[in-house]
Amino acid sequence: MKPLNYYFLIFLVPLLAFTTIHKYYVSITEVQYVKEKQSVQIITRIFIDDLENLMRKRYEDSISLGGKNESDKVDYYLEKYLKSKIQIQINGKETVLKFIGKEYDNDIAICYIEIPKVASISEFEISNTVLNDLFEEQQNVVRLEISGKKKSFILTGSNDKGLLKLD
Repeated sequence: MKPLNYYFLIFLVPLLAFTTIHKYYVSITEVQYVKEKQSVQIITRIFIDDLENLMRKRYEDSISLGGKNESDKVDYYLEKYLKSKIQIQINGKETVLKFIGKEYDNDIAICYIEIPKVASISEFEISNTVLNDLFEEQQNVVRLEISGKKKSFILTGSNDKGLLKLD
């Protein structure tokens, strides 16, 4: 084999091997019960580009996240979306999520949510379908820390609920 053909194959094969790589779609949600404040505090981390893509398809095709040109409507849309995609039942009762705000860290949107006035928790159920309507392979990792107990779930479109019983 000629040296030129050999070098061509050395560079071509790796390029072809990586053409089947697929992007990984994931969000991470951390839930912590702060008994002293009677508050469930939730932090959700979502890739900005995925979130922006979703907001453009669902709400406004010109919307932009982060940077100087961020729309004033981003917080409104983000709150509306997260409240529709994250449902929590505490002790068998639906809760109302309070959107606190968001910030950006490199390519991640960090969203802050709270459930105030929670005196005690004996059962905690969460459903998280964030980005499942846009990405079929989306996985939502949920980490709970409630009354000293820790539990983690990987929620998908076909398995979108996690339950922690404390009794």
